[in-house]
Amino acid sequence: MVALLTRVLLTLLPAVLRVAANTELPHPVNPFVSPSTDPYNPLRYTPNNALTAVAVALYLLTAVVMTYFMYRRGARFMAAMVIGAYTMSLGLSMRFGLHSQPESKGIYILEYLLVVLSPCAFIASDYVLLGRLSQSLGMGEHLLISPNRITRVFIASDVATFLIQAAGASISISGSTSGDLKRLQAGSHIFLAGLALQAASFIVFMAIFLLFLYRVRKCAPQVWNPSPSPPWWKHWRMLSVALGISCVGILIRSAYRTIELSEGFEGRLGTSEGFFYGLDTLPLFLAIVVYVPFWPSGYIKSNAVLEKQHDLESSTTKPPNSPQTMTLFEEEREK
Repeated sequence: MVALLTRVLLTLLPAVLRVAANTELPHPVNPFVSPSTDPYNPLRYTPNNALTAVAVALYLLTAVVMTYFMYRRGARFMAAMVIGAYTMSLGLSMRFGLHSQPESKGIYILEYLLVVLSPCAFIASDYVLLGRLSQSLGMGEHLLISPNRITRVFIASDVATFLIQAAGASISISGSTSGDLKRLQAGSHIFLAGLALQAASFIVFMAIFLLFLYRVRKCAPQVWNPSPSPPWWKHWRMLSVALGISCVGILIRSAYRTIELSEGFEGRLGTSEGFFYGLDTLPLFLAIVVYVPFWPSGYIKSNAVLEKQHDLESSTTKPPNSPQTMTLFEEEREK
């Protein structure tokens, strides 16, 4: 996913540079006087540097902390989310450039691509996390789709919708470069279709996740409420709460972007900085920062522990969360 994101951005870069170099039309003498009526200002407002600084700092700090956790505590399957946080902070930092050059199409397109495509990496990590959690609990049979397959199915869906969005963005850029309004609108519609399909796929994923929790609670009470019960912050259900919060944040952002694109780039949602931060930047930030206090490696057994667990279950009749198995997990966490 990360390599794909990088490849798409590099592919679109020449078109971005062509747009940035397009100076055929005259610009207002002072673009800061009335940005809301400036046809050359793609945002229709001048970004606030203070808000940009806060947003960039929060995403960058979260990315750095998660990088540290990933290498010191494990859970490298969260790498897509970590790198997505870096690219998101880079995209937001482009708004500093738009503050001083509000009419720059090149800066705007780079900012837009990074901000709208980076969340695909967040979604990919959530997809992987559910499969890992079910395997760690030994509750894969309660997933509507097997743990290994659910990761493949939804990652494939994420990649497909990502490519559709990237294709739409590429066509929009091409239309903007050539001044072809129909091509620009077609690209926007393709991008909207990709975003809507991604949202639909994510809703299905959330339904599977909620059904999984219901089945575990109903069919495996010893796993839902293990004995002895760990402190609440060490209980695996806290990781499921974090995953749920992450899903809600991503869903809010998806709904916002879908409505924004259906209104058009000059609609109310697309031309309001308040809506951008309140319905896009903030929900996505909550979707990733929630994992900082509840880092997955503290709840999900590593592959080494799962292999030992499998060997133990093969020679005994102990359940997956028996004291012997949990001892192996605790030993792994202390390393």
